[in-house]
Amino acid sequence: MVFRNKSIILFVILALSVSGFAQQKPSGDGTYSQRLDIMRSKLDTMRKSLASAISSLKGDGKDNKKDKDKKDDKVVQDSSISRLRGLDKEVSSLQSDVNNLRGKIDRSEKYDASDIEQLEISVLDLNGRVDGELLASARDRATVTSTVGQEREIKKKKKFLWIFGRAGNDEYDELIGSVRPGRDKELFIVATREVRKGNHEVGRLLFNVIITTYAESQYLPMSKLAIADSFYLEGDSSNLIQAVASYQDWLAFFPTHPLADRVLLKIAESEMRQVGRPDRDATRAKRAEQKLKVMIQQYPNSLLMSEAKKRLIEVQDNLGLYNLYIGNFYYRRAIDQKRQTGLKGAQSRYREILTKYPDFGYMDEALFRIAITYQEEEETDEASKYFQRIVRDYPNSEFLEKAKEQLTLMGATIPETNPERKDFQQPEKDSFFSNFKNEFFGAYPMTIDYNGVLMTKKFEKDKFELIDQIIKNEGDLQASDIPKALTTIVGARVTNPTPQ
Repeated sequence: MVFRNKSIILFVILALSVSGFAQQKPSGDGTYSQRLDIMRSKLDTMRKSLASAISSLKGDGKDNKKDKDKKDDKVVQDSSISRLRGLDKEVSSLQSDVNNLRGKIDRSEKYDASDIEQLEISVLDLNGRVDGELLASARDRATVTSTVGQEREIKKKKKFLWIFGRAGNDEYDELIGSVRPGRDKELFIVATREVRKGNHEVGRLLFNVIITTYAESQYLPMSKLAIADSFYLEGDSSNLIQAVASYQDWLAFFPTHPLADRVLLKIAESEMRQVGRPDRDATRAKRAEQKLKVMIQQYPNSLLMSEAKKRLIEVQDNLGLYNLYIGNFYYRRAIDQKRQTGLKGAQSRYREILTKYPDFGYMDEALFRIAITYQEEEETDEASKYFQRIVRDYPNSEFLEKAKEQLTLMGATIPETNPERKDFQQPEKDSFFSNFKNEFFGAYPMTIDYNGVLMTKKFEKDKFELIDQIIKNEGDLQASDIPKALTTIVGARVTNPTPQ
């Protein structure tokens, strides 16, 4: 299956470039500082894109002064410059507001939390208008001369767009600002190279130029996905939040694409990378669980099904421990401190484990403790039911002998071990060093692939990746090109389609 649906591409362009961001609502995801950092990143990208577009139009305007036949074009260009400059001033103003509010947080000064949400709304609205104007001005910046296969003259200057590097050149200014046939492919190749070098912000900016400038480019859908990959590969908390949003945005438009199951798995893994110890906030774990369940349900024939199920068990173990810790808190209040108010709280948490997490690694402990709470309430029938389940299904449990003892005291039947469970082993306990490390970093060990959908985290020159295949296919991707396992590596590199 070759991904060449021009109507879909045009629809995506209309939604993303003209009105996309303006129609979204702020997610409010992350801490206040993270949300402000994300806004600052978006505004920086907008300003760099605007600066290059303005620079390109100014250059064309000067050339047109000598050509009387192009006066009308110059008027249009001046109008575009005026609109772009106006947007640039708006971006600058919002940058000041974001920086001021971030300063108050850093200095622990008082601030209104509603100001953050209002800023998010303003940034999203402005982002949509900037993208729309960049797309509208693309025609004014366009030239009919193709530079494919030609070397461009690069002028030396101090910094790229005033921020990158100690000494650079005009390569990216000209690449971003001017619009030429075949330039979208060049942008895609250079952006890929920059991400592989670890220059994620530069790479994202170049990928975004394809989206906001080359309306009919075959590279547009994969550019959007490559931006999400870049956030995921960079990998700090703020970038992972943006990776989730970018992957979800892409998946909303391409739910039946051959890469859709991988993108959904990557959304889950983005959440998993932010999951902390079970005694901390469970929000990320719950989101990861929900995404993994959706993947298993929506893509039952996915080649990644076993990977998704493995991750689901690990995420649910985290959620099970979260409930177990809370249940044990109430359990100690009720059993050790003899406070009857803790019994129902403990039972509620243990019952949630039994209902929601059937593969929970410490199910025997939950069963034993819920049985004890029912003993305290003198509900021996309920208590014996849970003790019997320990004896039947958990022959290697540390609670086995205690469960048998309680069944004997109650005069209840001690069941035989379930033959299918006789070899069941309890989860291995972490070593002292692993426990210390996880506690120190607040981490919870899980199976996570740190590579993106299209690109690996550590690029190897002799490996041919999915993004190389996209370049080879002129922006498209065939279902037969996608690996049958969870990897971005298509094969060994025989040719050299992209600059190293």
